[in-house]
Amino acid sequence: MWLDLSTLNHVPSDMRPAYDPAAHGTGILHLGLGAFHRAHQAAYTDAALARAGGDWRIASVSLRSTDTADALGAQDGLYTLIERGAEGDRARVIASVAEPIAAARNPEATPARLADPAIRIVTLTVTEKAYGIDREAMDVDPDHAQVAADLAAPRRPEGVLGVLAEGLRRRREAGHAAPTILCCDNLPKNGALLRAGLLGFARRVDPDLAEWIAETVAFPSSMVDRITPSPTEETRSRAAELLGLDDRAAVECEPFEQWVIEDRFPAGRPAWEAGGAIFVADVAPFERMKLRMLNGPHSLIAYAGVLAGHEFVRDVMADGDLARLVDRHMQAAARRVGEIAEIDLDAYRADLLQRFSNPAIAHRTYQIAADGTQKLPQRVLAPALDALDAGDDPAAFAFAVAAWMRYATGRSEAGKSYALNDPREAEIRAVTEGREGDAKALCAALMDLPGLFPRALSEHEGFRTAVETRLSVMVEAGMPAAIEREAA
Repeated sequence: MWLDLSTLNHVPSDMRPAYDPAAHGTGILHLGLGAFHRAHQAAYTDAALARAGGDWRIASVSLRSTDTADALGAQDGLYTLIERGAEGDRARVIASVAEPIAAARNPEATPARLADPAIRIVTLTVTEKAYGIDREAMDVDPDHAQVAADLAAPRRPEGVLGVLAEGLRRRREAGHAAPTILCCDNLPKNGALLRAGLLGFARRVDPDLAEWIAETVAFPSSMVDRITPSPTEETRSRAAELLGLDDRAAVECEPFEQWVIEDRFPAGRPAWEAGGAIFVADVAPFERMKLRMLNGPHSLIAYAGVLAGHEFVRDVMADGDLARLVDRHMQAAARRVGEIAEIDLDAYRADLLQRFSNPAIAHRTYQIAADGTQKLPQRVLAPALDALDAGDDPAAFAFAVAAWMRYATGRSEAGKSYALNDPREAEIRAVTEGREGDAKALCAALMDLPGLFPRALSEHEGFRTAVETRLSVMVEAGMPAAIEREAA
């Protein structure tokens, strides 16, 4: 039997939702129906519905693939969330997703749903590269492929900004109140960034709409955290063992979860604090902490780990030398975070090291390595520049940058090629071709990529030399040797 509303009574009672899904209407539209959304925002919303009720179930949109939406649709939106810890697995059925939408099959459905006045919050987890926003200009990037397509046909959008703009245009024309738009991607000041990008898009297609958005739509920022590997057949098999039912949409994650949100919701919100969400006036310090202390070391783990032959994060942490470099990176990043009254940074670092070492979580280094040009600036380059300004030793950040550069050649230690899965992959391959064995030339080519390295960093002789020196060892002796030498 498959998991759905008709079989929910077969699920062990302590794993069932603590509310009747049919008793709650839909008040949230989510863009990005991936594993992280199901392990994070949807789980928090499930806890909020159980604690305080309300019409806060989710219409969740898969913008590209149809597989997850189809799986959830066949199960009435139900799925198993498995928390995998060192002490064993804990599972529960999540019922907060009311309506899975496959936008690729029905592109009209998403803007139409956004125009519905019942939708009071729009949340997003679409990854950095999907937005098409120029952070430096704080404007839409008209050269982004999907943005360009939607600017040419704004009434038939398929990209993130185009869908938001068209849904809000219909909402405004119908005289409905504006929703709150909450970005949940790993981007510094993600609310302000999304607002700037959406206003830039709207100004190009409908200046009056842009003015209405600027005056009426709230864009709180948020910081999210939960390690969520891509589901596998083993995930689905484990769900079947725990539930006694088959589940096509099961997802697994670590026990830890964190959500820090700016409390600006004019149209109301679920009681997300029931799941442990923290509401604050300014999320920026928490964003900086996570980007620098978790995401930065994660990037180091990914690039060095792939090249050292470590498939999973837990394998990296079992490599004593590389684990020491991860800890060194965290300590260097912590010095560039500043004080946060609610957080003990030493305890946070200890928690991160333990989380990364969790033997039950199979988080692939290659998965984390994707989209490096989108991630490096805020995760590694910004704290590196701050370290230089403060007179601190930038060695940890230089090693991480060198590891990315070696990874960017697209060849393993054995000479096997792999895809970078980066939106600038063609550019990277063009500038690295023929330079793979020359660390100085490789470093120069990648540091000169437009808009990636801040000039104050790429032109800093000490930092550039630190990167070149480490990259030279990686190129000539291999990543394992570079790790051993750096750890010593």
